[in-house]
Amino acid sequence: MMQLTLLANGLKVASREMPGVETAAVGLYADAGSRHEPARLNGLAHLYEHMVFKGAGGRSAREISEASEDVGGDLNAATDRDNTSFMATVMAEHVPLGVELIADMILRPHFEPDELEREKDVVLQELGEARDTPGDIIFDDLQSAAFADQPLGRSILGDEASIAAIGVEDLHGWRNGQYRAGALALVAAGKVNHAALVALAEHHFDTLPAGTVEDPQCARFTGGDRLGRTTSDQAHLALGFAGPAQLDEDYYAARLFADAIGGGASSRLFQRLREDRGLAYSVYASLMPWRDIGLLTIYAATARRQSAAAAKLIEEIIAEAAHDITPREVDRVRTQAKAGLLMSLETSWGQAGYVARMLSLY
Repeated sequence: MMQLTLLANGLKVASREMPGVETAAVGLYADAGSRHEPARLNGLAHLYEHMVFKGAGGRSAREISEASEDVGGDLNAATDRDNTSFMATVMAEHVPLGVELIADMILRPHFEPDELEREKDVVLQELGEARDTPGDIIFDDLQSAAFADQPLGRSILGDEASIAAIGVEDLHGWRNGQYRAGALALVAAGKVNHAALVALAEHHFDTLPAGTVEDPQCARFTGGDRLGRTTSDQAHLALGFAGPAQLDEDYYAARLFADAIGGGASSRLFQRLREDRGLAYSVYASLMPWRDIGLLTIYAATARRQSAAAAKLIEEIIAEAAHDITPREVDRVRTQAKAGLLMSLETSWGQAGYVARMLSLY
């Protein structure tokens, strides 16, 4: 079962015990992502996530890695547009170490200027790798077209100018402004004891400032076109349509619609573009939801000479599906969604991530 405790400073501490497992995942989840950044510092949330691994709590970057891996653990983090997460996966007896490492990284990061400059180069390499992968960078282009001149439309990675502008004082400002107890959740799943987790949280996170963070600018769908040219043999196509937000009453209907048209090998896009016409190897649809809006996306990679035919057929499939989705298709994608959820919840990190999302949303 899931247990939840609210600390005096507002930090949410939640756990879900999973009988029969010997490991645990513990993570700190922050309601702070790239859409909370000022435009001139685009990429700050992601760079902050990198920098806390470069030394914290008296440990060097190498010592942080060794502390986790010496006990067979894994320490990782991820930045999204709405949130950032820091996760340790360890054997159950090492949960205290996992919490200690995460607390050090958030509360006691070193933020050395020399390390910052080196890590900027690493992020620029990450940005260059994304730009060299059309199937990746096209979604940044799609996001910027769907939400033009808005925080939600900016890249998580930032760009050369915004990354160069970030200084040590900006990292401290980001932590002080965004990492407040009321906007954070410490969540563990697996072989965990809730009372022990609460005691660890009270010990390590008692100095977190209270309060929450400001909501980001509400997004509006603008629509638009983006065209990029590469030396790739393939044409990469992405279409986006305004969709429901995560808590809208028609969110699940939109999600099942996206799955029916492009959620697997039995979907309409896969069957007609790939199996019937041979126009694409990769083709799929998905729904990306945020708190205030959603984006239904369709992606296909096709030969340049076939791109116009592929785009036309995609449009036809969407138009038809809006009118003639069958009960059998709905039953299939509903079952797929249920299976996908249950499979993800069979892992400790899947359980922890699920609990954190529900706490953030509800």
